[in-house]
Amino acid sequence: MREALRTLALATVLFIGAPTLHAEEVQRTAEARQAPVADTPPGTAIASAHSLATQAGFDAIDAGGNAFDAAVAVSAALAVVEPISSGLGGGGFFLLHDADTGRDVFIDARETAPAASAGEGVYLDADGKLDRDRATNGPWAAGIPGLPAALVHVAQEYGRLPLQRTLAPAIRLAREGFPVYERLERGYRARAEVMERYDGTRAVYLADGDPPEVGETLKQPELARTLESIARDGFDGFYRGDIAQRLLAGVEAEGGRWTAEELAGYRVREREPLRFDYNGWQVVTAPPPSSGGVALAQMLQILSAWDLEALPEAQRVHLTVEAMRRAYRDRTFYLGDPDFVDMPLALLTDPDYAAGLRATIHPDKATPSDLLSGQPTPLEDEETTHFSIIDAEGNRVAVTQTVNLLFGSGLVPPGTGVLLNNEMDDFALKPGTPNAFGVMGFDANAVEPGKRMLSSMTPSFMVSDEQVAVLGTPGGSRIITMVLLGMLGYADGLDAANVAALPRYHHQWMPDEVSAETGALSLDVATALEAMGHSVKRPPDEVTGGASSHTWGNLQTVSWDRVENTLEAASDPRNPVGEAAVRRAE
Repeated sequence: MREALRTLALATVLFIGAPTLHAEEVQRTAEARQAPVADTPPGTAIASAHSLATQAGFDAIDAGGNAFDAAVAVSAALAVVEPISSGLGGGGFFLLHDADTGRDVFIDARETAPAASAGEGVYLDADGKLDRDRATNGPWAAGIPGLPAALVHVAQEYGRLPLQRTLAPAIRLAREGFPVYERLERGYRARAEVMERYDGTRAVYLADGDPPEVGETLKQPELARTLESIARDGFDGFYRGDIAQRLLAGVEAEGGRWTAEELAGYRVREREPLRFDYNGWQVVTAPPPSSGGVALAQMLQILSAWDLEALPEAQRVHLTVEAMRRAYRDRTFYLGDPDFVDMPLALLTDPDYAAGLRATIHPDKATPSDLLSGQPTPLEDEETTHFSIIDAEGNRVAVTQTVNLLFGSGLVPPGTGVLLNNEMDDFALKPGTPNAFGVMGFDANAVEPGKRMLSSMTPSFMVSDEQVAVLGTPGGSRIITMVLLGMLGYADGLDAANVAALPRYHHQWMPDEVSAETGALSLDVATALEAMGHSVKRPPDEVTGGASSHTWGNLQTVSWDRVENTLEAASDPRNPVGEAAVRRAE
Protein backbone atom coordinates (compact mmCIF):
# COMPACT_ATOMS: atom_id res chain seq x y z
CA MET A 1 0.00 0.00 0.00
CA ARG A 2 2.86 2.38 0.86
CA GLU A 3 4.44 1.75 -2.57
CA ALA A 4 1.11 2.33 -4.31
CA LEU A 5 0.66 5.65 -2.50
CA ARG A 6 4.19 6.71 -3.34
CA THR A 7 3.53 5.96 -7.03
CA LEU A 8 0.25 7.87 -6.92
CA ALA A 9 1.91 10.90 -5.31
CA LEU A 10 4.70 10.90 -7.88
CA ALA A 11 2.20 10.58 -10.73
CA THR A 12 0.25 13.57 -9.37
CA VAL A 13 3.36 15.75 -9.18
CA LEU A 14 4.42 14.79 -12.69
CA PHE A 15 0.97 15.28 -14.17
CA ILE A 16 0.81 18.80 -12.79
CA GLY A 17 4.34 19.59 -13.88
CA ALA A 18 4.23 18.17 -17.40
CA PRO A 19 4.22 21.00 -19.95
CA THR A 20 2.02 20.89 -23.02
CA LEU A 21 2.52 22.27 -26.50
CA HIS A 22 2.71 26.06 -26.63
CA ALA A 23 -0.28 27.89 -28.14
CA GLU A 24 1.99 29.64 -30.65
CA GLU A 25 3.19 26.26 -31.95
CA VAL A 26 -0.38 25.18 -32.52
CA GLN A 27 -1.03 28.47 -34.37
CA ARG A 28 2.08 28.03 -36.56
CA THR A 29 0.99 24.53 -37.46
CA ALA A 30 -2.52 25.69 -38.36
CA GLU A 31 -1.13 28.48 -40.57
CA ALA A 32 1.25 26.11 -42.34
CA ARG A 33 -1.56 23.72 -43.14
CA GLN A 34 -3.31 26.46 -45.08
CA ALA A 35 -0.38 26.79 -47.50
CA PRO A 36 -0.77 25.08 -50.91
CA VAL A 37 1.18 21.86 -51.24
CA ALA A 38 2.54 19.91 -54.20
CA ASP A 39 0.90 16.65 -55.22
CA THR A 40 4.09 14.99 -56.49
CA PRO A 41 7.80 15.50 -55.84
CA PRO A 42 9.98 17.27 -58.43
CA GLY A 43 12.25 14.24 -58.91
CA THR A 44 13.78 11.29 -57.12
CA ALA A 45 15.86 11.22 -53.94
CA ILE A 46 17.93 8.21 -52.87
CA ALA A 47 20.17 7.84 -49.83
CA SER A 48 22.15 4.66 -49.21
CA ALA A 49 25.28 3.51 -47.44
CA HIS A 50 27.31 3.13 -50.64
CA SER A 51 27.59 5.33 -53.72
CA LEU A 52 27.50 2.30 -56.05
CA ALA A 53 24.17 1.21 -54.57
CA THR A 54 22.70 4.70 -54.89
CA GLN A 55 23.79 4.74 -58.54
CA ALA A 56 22.13 1.33 -59.07
CA GLY A 57 18.88 2.84 -57.83
CA PHE A 58 19.06 5.76 -60.23
CA ASP A 59 19.86 3.33 -63.06
CA ALA A 60 16.51 1.65 -62.38
CA ILE A 61 14.72 5.02 -62.40
CA ASP A 62 16.43 5.97 -65.67
CA ALA A 63 15.23 2.68 -67.20
CA GLY A 64 11.62 3.65 -66.50
CA GLY A 65 11.28 2.03 -63.11
CA ASN A 66 9.70 3.38 -59.97
CA ALA A 67 10.90 3.59 -56.35
CA PHE A 68 10.18 -0.10 -55.86
CA ASP A 69 12.37 -1.10 -58.81
CA ALA A 70 15.04 1.22 -57.44
CA ALA A 71 14.70 -0.50 -54.06
CA VAL A 72 15.39 -3.91 -55.62
CA ALA A 73 18.45 -2.50 -57.39
CA VAL A 74 19.81 -0.72 -54.30
CA SER A 75 19.17 -3.71 -52.03
CA ALA A 76 20.92 -6.16 -54.35
CA ALA A 77 23.86 -3.81 -54.90
CA LEU A 78 24.30 -3.37 -51.15
CA ALA A 79 24.24 -7.17 -50.84
CA VAL A 80 27.36 -7.14 -53.04
CA VAL A 81 29.30 -4.10 -51.85
CA GLU A 82 28.40 -4.25 -48.14
CA PRO A 83 28.93 -7.91 -47.15
CA ILE A 84 29.96 -6.54 -43.78
CA SER A 85 26.36 -5.42 -43.24
CA SER A 86 23.89 -7.31 -45.43
CA GLY A 87 23.54 -9.79 -48.24
CA LEU A 88 21.55 -12.52 -49.96
CA GLY A 89 22.24 -14.75 -46.96
CA GLY A 90 20.38 -12.38 -44.64
CA GLY A 91 17.01 -10.67 -44.37
CA GLY A 92 15.33 -7.34 -43.97
CA PHE A 93 12.22 -5.22 -43.76
CA PHE A 94 10.78 -3.22 -46.70
CA LEU A 95 8.35 -0.42 -45.84
CA LEU A 96 6.57 0.76 -49.00
CA HIS A 97 4.12 3.55 -49.82
CA ASP A 98 2.23 3.25 -53.11
CA ALA A 99 1.28 6.76 -54.23
CA ASP A 100 -1.43 5.56 -56.64
CA THR A 101 -3.45 3.77 -53.97
CA GLY A 102 -2.21 5.58 -50.87
CA ARG A 103 -1.44 2.17 -49.37
CA ASP A 104 1.42 1.51 -46.98
CA VAL A 105 2.67 -2.06 -46.70
CA PHE A 106 5.38 -3.67 -44.58
CA ILE A 107 7.18 -6.59 -46.22
CA ASP A 108 8.70 -8.89 -43.62
CA ALA A 109 11.69 -10.74 -45.05
CA ARG A 110 13.12 -11.69 -41.68
CA GLU A 111 15.00 -14.98 -41.51
CA THR A 112 13.30 -18.05 -40.02
CA ALA A 113 14.59 -20.71 -37.63
CA PRO A 114 15.55 -24.11 -39.06
CA ALA A 115 13.82 -26.95 -37.21
CA ALA A 116 17.11 -28.47 -36.06
CA SER A 117 18.04 -25.20 -34.36
CA ALA A 118 14.94 -25.30 -32.16
CA GLY A 119 15.95 -28.45 -30.31
CA GLU A 120 16.41 -28.37 -26.55
CA GLY A 121 19.87 -27.29 -25.48
CA VAL A 122 21.17 -26.73 -29.02
CA TYR A 123 22.89 -23.48 -28.01
CA LEU A 124 24.01 -24.47 -24.51
CA ASP A 125 27.44 -25.73 -23.52
CA ALA A 126 28.20 -28.60 -21.17
CA ASP A 127 27.66 -26.32 -18.17
CA GLY A 128 24.23 -25.16 -19.40
CA LYS A 129 25.50 -21.71 -20.36
CA LEU A 130 24.89 -20.03 -23.71
CA ASP A 131 27.46 -21.23 -26.24
CA ARG A 132 28.29 -17.86 -27.74
CA ASP A 133 30.45 -19.29 -30.53
CA ARG A 134 27.68 -21.58 -31.80
CA ALA A 135 25.12 -18.77 -31.51
CA THR A 136 27.11 -16.30 -33.60
CA ASN A 137 29.51 -18.25 -35.84
CA GLY A 138 29.07 -20.91 -38.47
CA PRO A 139 26.08 -22.97 -39.63
CA TRP A 140 24.10 -23.12 -36.38
CA ALA A 141 24.08 -19.34 -36.16
CA ALA A 142 22.26 -18.94 -39.49
CA GLY A 143 18.53 -18.69 -40.11
CA ILE A 144 16.86 -19.40 -43.46
CA PRO A 145 17.57 -16.27 -45.57
CA GLY A 146 14.74 -13.93 -46.56
CA LEU A 147 16.30 -11.17 -48.68
CA PRO A 148 16.24 -13.01 -52.05
CA ALA A 149 12.52 -13.71 -51.61
CA ALA A 150 11.93 -10.02 -50.83
CA LEU A 151 13.72 -8.91 -54.02
CA VAL A 152 11.53 -11.21 -56.09
CA HIS A 153 8.33 -10.23 -54.28
CA VAL A 154 8.87 -6.47 -54.53
CA ALA A 155 9.82 -6.72 -58.21
CA GLN A 156 6.82 -8.85 -59.13
CA GLU A 157 4.18 -7.17 -57.01
CA TYR A 158 5.22 -3.49 -57.04
CA GLY A 159 7.88 -2.85 -59.67
CA ARG A 160 7.70 -2.31 -63.42
CA LEU A 161 11.03 -3.73 -64.53
CA PRO A 162 12.12 -7.36 -64.85
CA LEU A 163 14.62 -8.72 -62.36
CA GLN A 164 17.14 -9.09 -65.17
CA ARG A 165 17.19 -5.30 -65.38
CA THR A 166 17.08 -4.36 -61.70
CA LEU A 167 19.68 -6.96 -60.66
CA ALA A 168 22.05 -6.10 -63.53
CA PRO A 169 24.11 -3.53 -61.57
CA ALA A 170 24.59 -5.96 -58.65
CA ILE A 171 25.59 -8.76 -61.03
CA ARG A 172 28.13 -6.48 -62.69
CA LEU A 173 29.54 -5.33 -59.34
CA ALA A 174 29.89 -8.92 -58.15
CA ARG A 175 31.57 -10.11 -61.36
CA GLU A 176 33.82 -7.11 -62.08
CA GLY A 177 34.40 -6.16 -58.45
CA PHE A 178 34.46 -2.93 -56.47
CA PRO A 179 37.17 -1.11 -54.47
CA VAL A 180 37.62 -2.32 -50.89
CA TYR A 181 36.96 0.53 -48.43
CA GLU A 182 38.30 1.08 -44.93
CA ARG A 183 35.26 -0.16 -43.02
CA LEU A 184 35.22 -3.44 -44.96
CA GLU A 185 38.93 -4.00 -44.38
CA ARG A 186 38.59 -3.18 -40.67
CA GLY A 187 35.55 -5.42 -40.29
CA TYR A 188 37.33 -8.33 -41.92
CA ARG A 189 40.26 -7.97 -39.55
CA ALA A 190 37.85 -8.08 -36.62
CA ARG A 191 36.24 -11.30 -37.90
CA ALA A 192 39.23 -12.91 -39.65
CA GLU A 193 39.54 -15.83 -37.22
CA VAL A 194 35.97 -16.90 -37.94
CA MET A 195 35.97 -16.06 -41.66
CA GLU A 196 39.04 -18.18 -42.25
CA ARG A 197 37.56 -21.31 -40.67
CA TYR A 198 35.51 -22.08 -43.79
CA ASP A 199 36.65 -23.17 -47.26
CA GLY A 200 33.90 -21.27 -49.08
CA THR A 201 34.65 -18.04 -47.24
CA ARG A 202 38.39 -18.26 -47.85
CA ALA A 203 37.70 -18.78 -51.56
CA VAL A 204 36.00 -15.37 -51.66
CA TYR A 205 37.98 -13.20 -49.27
CA LEU A 206 41.44 -14.76 -49.65
CA ALA A 207 41.21 -15.35 -53.40
CA ASP A 208 44.43 -13.41 -53.98
CA GLY A 209 46.20 -15.04 -51.04
CA ASP A 210 45.69 -12.32 -48.43
CA PRO A 211 42.81 -10.50 -46.70
CA PRO A 212 41.01 -7.58 -48.38
CA GLU A 213 42.93 -4.29 -48.27
CA VAL A 214 41.76 -0.77 -49.02
CA GLY A 215 42.01 -0.01 -52.72
CA GLU A 216 42.02 -3.63 -53.86
CA THR A 217 39.21 -4.86 -56.11
CA LEU A 218 36.99 -7.48 -54.47
CA LYS A 219 35.42 -9.77 -57.06
CA GLN A 220 32.70 -12.30 -56.21
CA PRO A 221 32.05 -14.40 -59.34
CA GLU A 222 30.08 -17.08 -57.48
CA LEU A 223 27.79 -14.42 -56.01
CA ALA A 224 27.32 -13.05 -59.53
CA ARG A 225 26.15 -16.49 -60.68
CA THR A 226 23.71 -16.71 -57.75
CA LEU A 227 22.28 -13.30 -58.63
CA GLU A 228 21.99 -14.38 -62.26
CA SER A 229 20.07 -17.45 -61.12
CA ILE A 230 17.60 -15.23 -59.21
CA ALA A 231 17.31 -12.84 -62.16
CA ARG A 232 16.51 -15.75 -64.48
CA ASP A 233 14.35 -18.01 -62.28
CA GLY A 234 13.06 -15.72 -59.54
CA PHE A 235 12.28 -17.44 -56.23
CA ASP A 236 13.31 -20.88 -57.51
CA GLY A 237 16.68 -19.48 -58.56
CA PHE A 238 17.68 -19.32 -54.89
CA TYR A 239 15.34 -21.49 -52.85
CA ARG A 240 15.18 -24.51 -55.18
CA GLY A 241 17.52 -26.09 -57.69
CA ASP A 242 21.29 -25.84 -57.91
CA ILE A 243 21.84 -22.86 -55.58
CA ALA A 244 19.61 -24.39 -52.91
CA GLN A 245 21.51 -27.67 -53.12
CA ARG A 246 24.83 -25.87 -52.73
CA LEU A 247 23.51 -23.97 -49.69
CA LEU A 248 22.29 -27.18 -48.08
CA ALA A 249 25.56 -28.99 -48.79
CA GLY A 250 27.66 -26.13 -47.45
CA VAL A 251 25.69 -25.95 -44.19
CA GLU A 252 25.81 -29.74 -43.74
CA ALA A 253 29.55 -29.89 -44.45
CA GLU A 254 30.17 -27.61 -41.47
CA GLY A 255 27.93 -29.62 -39.15
CA GLY A 256 24.67 -27.71 -39.50
CA ARG A 257 21.23 -28.97 -40.54
CA TRP A 258 18.89 -27.29 -42.99
CA THR A 259 16.34 -29.08 -45.16
CA ALA A 260 15.26 -28.56 -48.77
CA GLU A 261 11.69 -28.18 -47.50
CA GLU A 262 12.68 -25.31 -45.20
CA LEU A 263 14.37 -23.45 -48.03
CA ALA A 264 11.57 -24.01 -50.55
CA GLY A 265 8.96 -23.19 -47.90
CA TYR A 266 10.29 -19.74 -47.05
CA ARG A 267 7.83 -16.92 -47.70
CA VAL A 268 7.87 -13.19 -47.10
CA ARG A 269 4.96 -11.84 -45.10
CA GLU A 270 3.02 -8.70 -45.98
CA ARG A 271 1.99 -7.01 -42.75
CA GLU A 272 0.10 -3.88 -41.81
CA PRO A 273 2.52 -1.17 -40.64
CA LEU A 274 2.13 0.46 -37.24
CA ARG A 275 0.73 3.99 -37.27
CA PHE A 276 0.53 6.61 -34.57
CA ASP A 277 0.52 10.39 -34.23
CA TYR A 278 3.20 12.62 -32.76
CA ASN A 279 2.63 16.37 -32.52
CA GLY A 280 1.26 16.92 -36.01
CA TRP A 281 3.07 14.03 -37.69
CA GLN A 282 1.77 10.62 -38.59
CA VAL A 283 4.47 8.02 -38.08
CA VAL A 284 4.29 4.87 -40.23
CA THR A 285 6.72 2.26 -39.05
CA ALA A 286 7.66 -1.36 -38.54
CA PRO A 287 5.36 -3.82 -36.72
CA PRO A 288 6.56 -7.06 -35.09
CA PRO A 289 8.69 -9.03 -35.63
CA SER A 290 10.39 -5.66 -35.46
CA SER A 291 10.37 -4.24 -31.97
CA GLY A 292 11.12 -0.78 -33.35
CA GLY A 293 7.65 0.50 -34.15
CA VAL A 294 6.15 -0.41 -30.79
CA ALA A 295 9.09 1.16 -28.98
CA LEU A 296 8.87 4.32 -31.11
CA ALA A 297 5.16 4.63 -30.39
CA GLN A 298 5.79 4.37 -26.67
CA MET A 299 8.74 6.74 -26.60
CA LEU A 300 7.29 9.46 -28.81
CA GLN A 301 3.89 9.35 -27.12
CA ILE A 302 5.56 9.56 -23.70
CA LEU A 303 7.58 12.58 -24.87
CA SER A 304 4.67 14.29 -26.65
CA ALA A 305 3.58 16.07 -23.45
CA TRP A 306 6.82 18.06 -23.16
CA ASP A 307 8.11 20.91 -25.30
CA LEU A 308 11.51 19.25 -25.57
CA GLU A 309 13.06 22.03 -27.65
CA ALA A 310 12.41 24.55 -24.86
CA LEU A 311 14.00 22.45 -22.10
CA PRO A 312 17.61 22.64 -20.91
CA GLU A 313 19.67 19.99 -22.67
CA ALA A 314 20.29 17.84 -19.60
CA GLN A 315 16.59 17.63 -18.76
CA ARG A 316 15.69 16.92 -22.38
CA VAL A 317 18.18 14.05 -22.48
CA HIS A 318 16.96 12.81 -19.09
CA LEU A 319 13.32 12.64 -20.21
CA THR A 320 14.26 11.00 -23.49
CA VAL A 321 16.39 8.40 -21.70
CA GLU A 322 13.54 7.62 -19.31
CA ALA A 323 11.22 7.06 -22.27
CA MET A 324 13.83 4.75 -23.83
CA ARG A 325 14.18 2.83 -20.58
CA ARG A 326 10.46 2.05 -20.37
CA ALA A 327 10.06 1.09 -24.02
CA TYR A 328 13.01 -1.32 -23.94
CA ARG A 329 11.69 -2.93 -20.79
CA ASP A 330 8.40 -3.75 -22.57
CA ARG A 331 10.35 -4.93 -25.64
CA THR A 332 12.12 -7.52 -23.49
CA PHE A 333 8.99 -9.24 -22.27
CA TYR A 334 6.22 -8.86 -24.81
CA LEU A 335 7.46 -8.78 -28.39
CA GLY A 336 8.17 -11.59 -30.83
CA ASP A 337 7.00 -13.11 -34.13
CA PRO A 338 3.29 -12.27 -34.58
CA ASP A 339 2.75 -15.62 -36.33
CA PHE A 340 3.71 -17.38 -33.08
CA VAL A 341 3.05 -14.98 -30.20
CA ASP A 342 -0.04 -13.08 -29.07
CA MET A 343 1.04 -9.55 -28.17
CA PRO A 344 -0.98 -6.74 -26.53
CA LEU A 345 -0.04 -4.33 -29.34
CA ALA A 346 -3.15 -2.18 -29.08
CA LEU A 347 -2.42 -1.56 -25.42
CA LEU A 348 1.35 -1.12 -25.79
CA THR A 349 0.87 1.55 -28.48
CA ASP A 350 -2.11 3.30 -26.86
CA PRO A 351 -1.57 6.98 -25.90
CA ASP A 352 -3.21 6.29 -22.53
CA TYR A 353 -0.68 3.54 -21.83
CA ALA A 354 2.09 5.99 -22.74
CA ALA A 355 0.54 8.53 -20.36
CA GLY A 356 0.69 5.96 -17.60
CA LEU A 357 4.36 5.32 -18.29
CA ARG A 358 4.99 9.07 -18.40
CA ALA A 359 3.44 9.42 -14.95
CA THR A 360 6.20 7.24 -13.50
CA ILE A 361 8.97 9.57 -14.76
CA HIS A 362 10.39 12.02 -12.24
CA PRO A 363 11.37 15.28 -13.99
CA ASP A 364 14.74 15.47 -12.24
CA LYS A 365 15.60 11.94 -11.09
CA ALA A 366 16.53 8.74 -12.89
CA THR A 367 14.39 5.67 -12.35
CA PRO A 368 16.72 2.74 -11.61
CA SER A 369 15.91 -0.03 -14.07
CA ASP A 370 15.63 -2.61 -11.32
CA LEU A 371 12.70 -0.63 -9.88
CA LEU A 372 10.80 -1.29 -13.10
CA SER A 373 9.48 -4.81 -12.74
CA GLY A 374 11.84 -7.52 -13.90
CA GLN A 375 8.89 -9.79 -14.57
CA PRO A 376 6.20 -9.37 -17.23
CA THR A 377 3.38 -7.18 -15.94
CA PRO A 378 -0.06 -8.80 -16.36
CA LEU A 379 -1.81 -7.02 -19.21
CA GLU A 380 -5.23 -7.48 -20.72
CA ASP A 381 26.61 0.14 -35.90
CA GLU A 382 28.12 -0.92 -38.29
CA GLU A 383 26.24 -4.08 -38.81
CA THR A 384 23.08 -3.85 -40.92
CA THR A 385 22.37 -1.21 -43.57
CA HIS A 386 19.52 1.09 -44.57
CA PHE A 387 18.39 3.06 -47.60
CA SER A 388 15.59 5.55 -48.27
CA ILE A 389 13.88 6.50 -51.53
CA ILE A 390 11.20 8.94 -52.75
CA ASP A 391 10.42 8.99 -56.48
CA ALA A 392 8.80 11.59 -58.73
CA GLU A 393 5.40 9.89 -58.42
CA GLY A 394 5.42 10.12 -54.63
CA ASN A 395 6.17 6.45 -54.03
CA ARG A 396 8.48 5.94 -51.09
CA VAL A 397 10.57 3.14 -49.67
CA ALA A 398 12.41 2.59 -46.40
CA VAL A 399 14.48 -0.60 -46.23
CA THR A 400 16.68 -1.95 -43.47
CA GLN A 401 18.51 -5.20 -44.21
CA THR A 402 21.12 -7.18 -42.34
CA VAL A 403 23.17 -10.32 -41.72
CA ASN A 404 23.31 -9.34 -38.01
CA LEU A 405 26.92 -9.05 -36.80
CA LEU A 406 29.90 -8.09 -38.96
CA PHE A 407 29.97 -10.53 -41.90
CA GLY A 408 27.16 -12.53 -40.29
CA SER A 409 28.10 -16.09 -39.37
CA GLY A 410 31.29 -15.90 -41.44
CA LEU A 411 30.20 -18.94 -43.48
CA VAL A 412 29.97 -18.89 -47.30
CA PRO A 413 28.67 -22.25 -48.62
CA PRO A 414 31.03 -23.17 -51.50
CA GLY A 415 29.79 -22.36 -54.98
CA THR A 416 27.25 -19.74 -53.87
CA GLY A 417 29.16 -16.62 -52.85
CA VAL A 418 26.38 -16.17 -50.25
CA LEU A 419 27.57 -15.10 -46.80
CA LEU A 420 25.09 -16.54 -44.29
CA ASN A 421 23.60 -14.51 -41.46
CA ASN A 422 23.97 -15.15 -37.73
CA GLU A 423 20.46 -14.05 -36.80
CA MET A 424 19.78 -17.02 -34.52
CA ASP A 425 21.50 -14.98 -31.80
CA ASP A 426 18.56 -12.56 -31.97
CA PHE A 427 16.34 -15.23 -30.41
CA ALA A 428 16.25 -15.67 -26.64
CA LEU A 429 18.42 -18.79 -26.93
CA LYS A 430 18.75 -18.90 -23.15
CA PRO A 431 15.97 -16.88 -21.49
CA GLY A 432 17.28 -13.93 -19.49
CA THR A 433 20.77 -14.12 -21.03
CA PRO A 434 21.75 -11.08 -23.15
CA ASN A 435 22.57 -11.56 -26.82
CA ALA A 436 25.54 -10.02 -28.62
CA PHE A 437 23.93 -6.57 -28.36
CA GLY A 438 23.27 -6.92 -24.62
CA VAL A 439 19.52 -7.28 -25.15
CA MET A 440 17.63 -9.90 -23.15
CA GLY A 441 14.55 -11.87 -24.11
CA PHE A 442 12.16 -14.42 -22.69
CA ASP A 443 9.39 -16.75 -23.92
CA ALA A 444 7.91 -14.36 -26.51
CA ASN A 445 11.19 -14.52 -28.44
CA ALA A 446 12.12 -18.13 -27.75
CA VAL A 447 13.28 -20.15 -30.77
CA GLU A 448 10.75 -22.39 -32.57
CA PRO A 449 10.86 -24.05 -36.01
CA GLY A 450 9.94 -21.55 -38.72
CA LYS A 451 9.73 -18.64 -36.28
CA ARG A 452 11.19 -15.20 -37.05
CA MET A 453 13.52 -13.73 -34.49
CA LEU A 454 12.74 -10.34 -32.95
CA SER A 455 14.51 -7.43 -34.63
CA SER A 456 15.38 -3.81 -33.89
CA MET A 457 15.28 -2.74 -37.55
CA THR A 458 12.96 0.27 -37.84
CA PRO A 459 12.41 1.58 -41.38
CA SER A 460 9.98 4.47 -41.01
CA PHE A 461 8.02 7.30 -42.63
CA MET A 462 7.05 10.61 -41.06
CA VAL A 463 4.16 12.39 -42.76
CA SER A 464 2.67 15.81 -42.04
CA ASP A 465 0.53 18.10 -44.18
CA GLU A 466 3.68 19.91 -45.34
CA GLN A 467 6.47 17.32 -45.30
CA VAL A 468 7.28 13.66 -45.86
CA ALA A 469 10.44 12.08 -44.45
CA VAL A 470 11.86 8.57 -44.89
CA LEU A 471 14.55 7.32 -42.53
CA GLY A 472 16.27 4.41 -40.89
CA THR A 473 19.68 3.19 -39.77
CA PRO A 474 21.75 0.17 -38.80
CA GLY A 475 23.08 -0.16 -35.26
CA GLY A 476 21.83 -3.29 -33.50
CA SER A 477 19.81 -2.53 -30.39
CA ARG A 478 20.59 1.19 -30.86
CA ILE A 479 18.67 1.36 -34.15
CA ILE A 480 15.41 2.30 -32.43
CA THR A 481 16.86 5.14 -30.38
CA MET A 482 18.77 6.52 -33.38
CA VAL A 483 15.54 6.60 -35.41
CA LEU A 484 13.84 8.23 -32.40
CA LEU A 485 16.44 11.00 -32.27
CA GLY A 486 16.16 11.48 -36.03
CA MET A 487 12.40 11.86 -35.77
CA LEU A 488 12.76 14.36 -32.95
CA GLY A 489 15.15 16.26 -35.20
CA TYR A 490 12.65 16.43 -38.04
CA ALA A 491 9.94 17.46 -35.57
CA ASP A 492 12.24 20.29 -34.42
CA GLY A 493 12.52 21.54 -38.01
CA LEU A 494 15.99 20.22 -38.93
CA ASP A 495 16.81 19.46 -42.55
CA ALA A 496 17.83 16.01 -43.76
CA ALA A 497 21.57 16.64 -43.52
CA ASN A 498 21.35 17.78 -39.91
CA VAL A 499 19.08 14.88 -39.00
CA ALA A 500 21.63 12.41 -40.43
CA ALA A 501 24.42 14.09 -38.47
CA LEU A 502 22.65 14.34 -35.09
CA PRO A 503 24.73 13.12 -32.11
CA ARG A 504 23.40 9.91 -30.54
CA TYR A 505 22.82 8.53 -27.09
CA HIS A 506 21.02 5.41 -25.91
CA HIS A 507 19.44 3.48 -23.05
CA GLN A 508 17.96 -0.02 -23.32
CA TRP A 509 16.68 -0.77 -19.78
CA MET A 510 19.39 -3.34 -19.11
CA PRO A 511 22.25 -2.68 -18.59
CA ASP A 512 21.15 0.38 -16.62
CA GLU A 513 23.41 2.96 -18.23
CA VAL A 514 23.30 5.87 -20.65
CA SER A 515 25.78 5.35 -23.48
CA ALA A 516 26.72 7.94 -26.06
CA GLU A 517 28.84 8.68 -29.09
CA THR A 518 31.97 10.77 -28.81
CA GLY A 519 30.90 14.37 -28.20
CA ALA A 520 27.18 13.58 -27.99
CA LEU A 521 26.95 14.63 -24.35
CA SER A 522 29.04 17.51 -23.05
CA LEU A 523 30.81 17.07 -19.73
CA ASP A 524 28.31 19.47 -18.13
CA VAL A 525 25.33 17.45 -19.41
CA ALA A 526 26.91 14.13 -18.38
CA THR A 527 27.60 15.55 -14.91
CA ALA A 528 24.02 16.81 -14.62
CA LEU A 529 22.68 13.39 -15.66
CA GLU A 530 24.84 11.68 -13.06
CA ALA A 531 23.52 14.10 -10.43
CA MET A 532 20.02 12.92 -11.36
CA GLY A 533 21.08 9.34 -10.70
CA HIS A 534 21.97 8.17 -14.20
CA SER A 535 25.00 6.01 -14.86
CA VAL A 536 26.69 7.58 -17.88
CA LYS A 537 29.05 5.41 -19.91
CA ARG A 538 31.45 7.72 -21.69
CA PRO A 539 33.08 6.65 -24.99
CA PRO A 540 36.55 5.09 -24.58
CA ASP A 541 38.32 7.96 -26.34
CA GLU A 542 36.68 10.55 -24.05
CA VAL A 543 37.84 8.62 -21.00
CA THR A 544 41.41 8.16 -22.22
CA GLY A 545 41.74 11.50 -23.97
CA GLY A 546 42.66 9.74 -27.21
CA ALA A 547 42.01 11.06 -30.69
CA SER A 548 39.88 8.18 -31.95
CA SER A 549 36.17 8.64 -32.60
CA HIS A 550 33.47 6.39 -31.18
CA THR A 551 30.47 6.70 -33.52
CA TRP A 552 27.26 4.77 -34.12
CA GLY A 553 24.98 3.98 -36.97
CA ASN A 554 24.71 4.98 -40.61
CA LEU A 555 21.44 6.85 -40.97
CA GLN A 556 20.09 7.35 -44.49
CA THR A 557 17.20 9.76 -45.00
CA VAL A 558 15.28 11.60 -47.71
CA SER A 559 12.57 14.23 -47.31
CA TRP A 560 10.06 16.09 -49.44
CA ASP A 561 8.94 19.60 -48.55
CA ARG A 562 5.49 19.74 -50.13
CA VAL A 563 5.10 23.50 -49.59
CA GLU A 564 8.31 24.43 -51.43
CA ASN A 565 8.16 21.23 -53.52
CA THR A 566 11.80 20.43 -52.88
CA LEU A 567 13.59 17.17 -52.16
CA GLU A 568 16.52 16.53 -49.83
CA ALA A 569 18.66 13.42 -49.40
CA ALA A 570 21.29 12.86 -46.76
CA SER A 571 23.73 10.06 -46.05
CA ASP A 572 25.25 9.78 -42.61
CA PRO A 573 28.52 11.78 -42.51
CA ARG A 574 30.00 9.04 -40.30
CA ASN A 575 30.18 6.81 -43.40
CA PRO A 576 32.53 8.13 -46.11
CA VAL A 577 31.35 5.72 -48.84
CA GLY A 578 27.63 6.51 -48.53
CA GLU A 579 25.88 8.68 -51.08
CA ALA A 580 22.65 10.64 -51.09
CA ALA A 581 21.46 12.40 -54.22
CA VAL A 582 18.46 14.15 -55.74
CA ARG A 583 17.68 14.13 -59.45
CA ARG A 584 14.98 16.31 -60.91
CA ALA A 585 12.40 14.68 -63.16
CA GLU A 586 12.86 15.46 -66.84
